Amino acid sequence: MGELRGTHVPVLLERCLELLAPALGRNGRTVHVDATLGLAGHAEAVLEAHPDTVLIGLDRDTEALAHARARLARFADRIHLEHAVYDELPEVLDRLGYRAIDGILFDLGVSSLQLDVPDRGFAYAQDAPLDMRMDQTRGVTAEEVVNTYAHPDLARVLRVYGEEKFAGRIASAIIRERERGRITSSARLAELVRESIPAPARRTGGHPAKRTFQALRIEVNKELAALEAALPAALDKLNVGGRMVVLSYHSLEDRLTKQALADRVRSKGPVDLPVELPGSGPTFRLLSRGAELPGEAEVAANPRAASVRLRAAERLDPEAARQGRTDRERYRRRVKAMHQPGTGSPGSVADPRSTPGDGSGTDEKGEGT
Repeated sequence: MGELRGTHVPVLLERCLELLAPALGRNGRTVHVDATLGLAGHAEAVLEAHPDTVLIGLDRDTEALAHARARLARFADRIHLEHAVYDELPEVLDRLGYRAIDGILFDLGVSSLQLDVPDRGFAYAQDAPLDMRMDQTRGVTAEEVVNTYAHPDLARVLRVYGEEKFAGRIASAIIRERERGRITSSARLAELVRESIPAPARRTGGHPAKRTFQALRIEVNKELAALEAALPAALDKLNVGGRMVVLSYHSLEDRLTKQALADRVRSKGPVDLPVELPGSGPTFRLLSRGAELPGEAEVAANPRAASVRLRAAERLDPEAARQGRTDRERYRRRVKAMHQPGTGSPGSVADPRSTPGDGSGTDEKGEGT
C-alpha cells in the first residue's frame, strides 16, 4: 500500500460524535454505516467511542479503502469495509445480513486523498492528467467528458453542477481548444477557464476554475444521482431512534439532503384531525434547525471545513409520534374552548410546557439550537 498520500482532518468530528452518540450508545450491539469512509477519520473515532458498535464502511476509492483498512486494523473483528458507492447500501446490507442500522454518516464531496494527490486530477492548482474518477477501476474520465461532449451538453454540466455563470463561454473555449489538439492536462483546462471568465469576475470568488472542476467531478462520478437514491434508502434502513448525519460542501448536495429530510419530518395527514391517521405522521425529527455551519475555530484549524453544511435527523417511533400529536391537539382544543363564553377561566388550562415534546412536529427546535 505504501505511505499515506494526502492529509486528513475529519470535519466537524466532535459534533458528529455528539449527534450519533444517542443512537450508537444504546445497550447491546449497534450498527453504524460510514457511507463515505475515505481515510476513516470519522470511522475510527466512532469505533473508539462505542466499543459495542459494528462499522460498515463504504467507499468507491480502492486506494482510500486500503488506507482505511490499515488504520482500522485493531478493530478488525467489528468492521466490514466494502468497495461500493453509497447508493448500493441496501445491497451491501443484504449481503452482510443486516436488516437495519442505528447510525449513518455521509461526508460528501472530495476526500483529502483525492485532493492532495496530484495524479488524481481533482485539483485545479496542480498539473495532472484529467481523470477525476473516485473509483479508478471504472467509468469515464474528465478527459473523455471534456473532449467528447457536445457544446450544449458541456455547457449544461458546467451550469447545473458547477453553477457557473459563464458556462457557455467556457464550453466554447474548450471546443476551440480541442479542435487544435486533445485536452489532457488539468493545468491547461484551468488556464482555459481563467481566460474565458471576464477579468472583473475573476477578482472575487476564489480560483476561477473551481466551479468547472466541481462540475466535471460531479458528472464523472454521477454524484448527485447516487446521493438522490442513497438518502431515502438510508433513512428507510434506520431503526427507531437511529440517526443520520450528512455533511455537504455545496448547495446542490445540501438541497438534496434538505428535500429528503423534509419529506420525512412533516405530517401528511389533514391538519384539522384530532388524531394522526396511521401511516400519515412524520417518521423523523430534525436534530438542528436548518443547516449547521462550522465555527471560526473549526475553520481556522481545518480550512476545508469552511463550506460545510451539517444536517441530521432521528427516526421516530410512529406510535409515540401519533400520541404526541393527539395530546397537542387536545390541548389546542382546550385553549380554543377557553375563549368561548361560559367555558371557564384561563387558570383551568394546563401549562403548555407540560405537553409532550416528542419532536414529531416540524416546528420544534432541534438539539443544535
